[in-house]
Amino acid sequence: MAILADRDARVIIQGITGREAASFTKDMLDYGTRVVAGCTPGKGGQQVHGVPVFDTVRQAVRDHPANASVISVPPALVKGAALEALDNGIKLLVIITERIPRKDVVEVLELARETGARVIGPNTLGLICPERVKLGMAGGPVEDVRKSYIPGPVGVASRSGGMTTEIANLLTTAGIGQTTCISIGGDSMVGCNFLELIPLFEADPETKAVVLFCEPGGVIEEHLAAWYRDNEVKLPIVAFLAGRFVDSMPGVRFGHAATIVEGDRGSARSKREQFIEAGIKVADKFSDIVPLIKEALDGEG
Repeated sequence: MAILADRDARVIIQGITGREAASFTKDMLDYGTRVVAGCTPGKGGQQVHGVPVFDTVRQAVRDHPANASVISVPPALVKGAALEALDNGIKLLVIITERIPRKDVVEVLELARETGARVIGPNTLGLICPERVKLGMAGGPVEDVRKSYIPGPVGVASRSGGMTTEIANLLTTAGIGQTTCISIGGDSMVGCNFLELIPLFEADPETKAVVLFCEPGGVIEEHLAAWYRDNEVKLPIVAFLAGRFVDSMPGVRFGHAATIVEGDRGSARSKREQFIEAGIKVADKFSDIVPLIKEALDGEG
């Protein structure tokens, strides 16, 4: 089975009439995702690739019940869009937008926690469960998705949207398929992080190993290492740590908003040491991912 979303996901797109959202809506439809409605205030009555557009989420889900929403609206409007989705019973939000005020993100994540909903992002490309469902723009058009993603036993979670596909493609080229591939988002504050996703992968009987793409900054990887060690988790994890050069330039941000290191806290060196101590395999080169995953799968077999 997939985690977070599967074939039965019924999805609305908030901001569907925007150029970016209209494009990935078509890609999702082409992949077989059940996009049941879209929302853009003032655009009710229109259609985007055959998907009916409503002014509000309430109107959309009244006529087209849904359990997931992909949000692609300007940063200042994300909080309102997300709270509207949560207020109307949506249990999975995929927030594509980046540069959202932190205060707004905190409010959204807190309400999601209170209502039992999950949030992917902000600043995510979405997720893909190969040949089951695609939420957001991960992987691009359907012909590219099917080249890079195939069903199989390995979960993928990445702080980089682009590297989600790169890792999936690396595995696919080696004949190794994937269960669920998730771009968790590159901002300093996101909904589902590695520590929250690994238990979901562990509970999935089809997932036999997981690949993580990590970056400097933040301490969630250190927390994951401690949890993995303390709970004697059996699910094999292979982690690749990008940007090790950042350790020599503390206080400087590279790429994602979350990629900032202060002293040793959140450094690639610290993460690597703690991963190894916890029993998580670390791929020092990108090409090392495949042999380490094959070794893990052979052990599972």
